[in-house]
Amino acid sequence: MNVKELQLHSALTFLLLLLSFFLQLTLYLGKRDYVDHVQNVDPIEGVVKLDPASLAGRKVFVKLACAFHYGREDLDVIGLSFRKDIWVKHIQLYPDAGHKPNLTPMHVCLLKKAGEQGRAFTFDIATNLPCSVTLQPGQDNAGKACGVDFEVKTYIATEADPEEKLDRKDTARMTVRKIQFAPDETGAPGPRADICKSFMMSDKPVHLQASLEKEIYYHGDPIDVNIKVKNETSRTVTKIKIIVEQTTDVVLYSADKYTKTVLSQDFGETIDANSTFDKSLAITPLLAENKKKRGLALEGRLKDEDTNLASNTIIRAGMDKEVLGILVSYKIKVNLMVSSGGLLGGLTASDIQVELPLILMHPKPQGKRIYFSHKSMGGGESTITSNQWRRVIQGS
Repeated sequence: MNVKELQLHSALTFLLLLLSFFLQLTLYLGKRDYVDHVQNVDPIEGVVKLDPASLAGRKVFVKLACAFHYGREDLDVIGLSFRKDIWVKHIQLYPDAGHKPNLTPMHVCLLKKAGEQGRAFTFDIATNLPCSVTLQPGQDNAGKACGVDFEVKTYIATEADPEEKLDRKDTARMTVRKIQFAPDETGAPGPRADICKSFMMSDKPVHLQASLEKEIYYHGDPIDVNIKVKNETSRTVTKIKIIVEQTTDVVLYSADKYTKTVLSQDFGETIDANSTFDKSLAITPLLAENKKKRGLALEGRLKDEDTNLASNTIIRAGMDKEVLGILVSYKIKVNLMVSSGGLLGGLTASDIQVELPLILMHPKPQGKRIYFSHKSMGGGESTITSNQWRRVIQGS
């Protein structure tokens, strides 16, 4: 080995030793989305890879926190907190403090990846916690958005949840989501609403009935709104408008309630005097049409990946709504614009409106196993494909 090769070898050896010193922790998780089944929640199963020789007598902890953010953390310059922890749980991994989770196939795969220095852990998520929701920031806003999120964090310290700020190289963290999926049976009869309205100078009314075919719809799927009209007046229905509104109820720190229109669609259907109408009109509320609406509730976002409109909040009986942080619901409004006719025409037009509750959720996905890891000192997160996952399971 010549001098240059020896120098290069020495430099590479030093670099590897330096990396092994700084990258003291690696956090492995089997998935990023954890499903709330109403009666129970998927446990968080993970592994932390640590190097006892580099701890210098300190301990290693892993923490799961559910928090509500209502301001940018980088504005916390005068001691004000823009984060409220709703629920926190700590586990000491090293030295061993008695946490012995039942090893699952996911643990086994992650331990195989982490090697002999891996320590397994399991968090059981409380059933009364909110799902991950983000309020869409304005275009000029930067930093962490307002909303509810979950974070798994492993760190090196002398005690659990120390008050002093931890060095970046002593932590590794990953945001995860708590989500709800629609139940297997979504074909229950949908809601129906009726109204009968009379007008001045008319002795007969307009009957409007609106209904949905089922109770729950999936994000991105067309929603058929069945509309039946019996116009017994001498007036003409000149237009049908369908509106979908999202209501976000922030119940954690105040009684704020926001209503945002996520769809407003006009249909050029006319209904003549003394006639009937029976037709299904299709609508599809999408986030793509609402990218600029500040304060819209979205599914909890992981990094910069795309997300969807937030799903409805499903509340079990007896739950404390305040703990849920943000409640999301939807409703459909069906409007008929009725013209008076005559010389004044549309100047004296009036409308008839009914409202229908709408439940938007995601279908249960087909099982797709991936794993994620995050290293201390800001290491990148990684995702592997299903083929790579098979190689991990097989140990190749």
